[in-house]
Amino acid sequence: MTTPLLRSCFVLAGLVTATGLWAQAPKLEIPAPSPAGVVKQRVGVTDIEIDYSRPSARGRKVFGGLVPFDEVWRTGANNATKLILSTPAKFNGTEVPAGKYELFTIPGRTEWTFIIHKDMSEWGAYTYDPKNDVARVTAKPEALAQSVESFAIGINDLRDESATLNLMWENTRVPLKITVDVVSLVVPQIEAAMASADAKKFYVPAAMFYLEHGIELPKALGWMDAAIAADPNAFYFVYRKALIQEKMGDKAGAIATARASIEGAKKAGGAVRDEYIRLNEALIERLQ
Repeated sequence: MTTPLLRSCFVLAGLVTATGLWAQAPKLEIPAPSPAGVVKQRVGVTDIEIDYSRPSARGRKVFGGLVPFDEVWRTGANNATKLILSTPAKFNGTEVPAGKYELFTIPGRTEWTFIIHKDMSEWGAYTYDPKNDVARVTAKPEALAQSVESFAIGINDLRDESATLNLMWENTRVPLKITVDVVSLVVPQIEAAMASADAKKFYVPAAMFYLEHGIELPKALGWMDAAIAADPNAFYFVYRKALIQEKMGDKAGAIATARASIEGAKKAGGAVRDEYIRLNEALIERLQ
């Protein structure tokens, strides 16, 4: 049985819901002193992600001041910086398995230590424990000509097998070499793809990967020939065949193939015509 008081409560609740009073609670968003930042980069077929917070100098002395030398630093602000690797990678030659980690550093005047640490979901570096280190590597800091106001982490100098991780703040850059074994990761995939019913879809990318990495060039040449046989008008494939022949040391064959590519490009017309004529002529010139 509903009492008058209970009925009044139901009515009041209905009024609050209908008027949206509960939905009008104030929203408070205050800018973070050290905003969150994320770096995502693919190196070869390895995905690297770094989650960190970006403090700013604001007129303060940074290294040797705000960030003391020779002490473990969270490599940013707030939570310890997170590092995620989708495959194994090497940091200045030291291998780190795929996984999620914390990235600590020990800044020094002439040398920095990078610490790859098990992910302990730490705030700062206050509970850092070296027994949870996965790897330690050193790197040399470099002076920057222009000051960097907000701490920044970047991944540059991208190659299939390598990249450079850069820490930058104030007048300092600290580069760290990252390498990945892309060949051991990709070749098994290529071989499986080429053994499948859809092999013809992969002739060109497989041949070019083998070319770029100097792997079994006769096999790469065969795949490119198969691609050309399937599409005889693809003069751009013919040019790539010439590149493989060049890498194999077959100068005469490469020149003849490049000339055939030029003839095919002339028939095509348009901007692509000029591009491939230029590419093939440059190939012929360096072989003669």
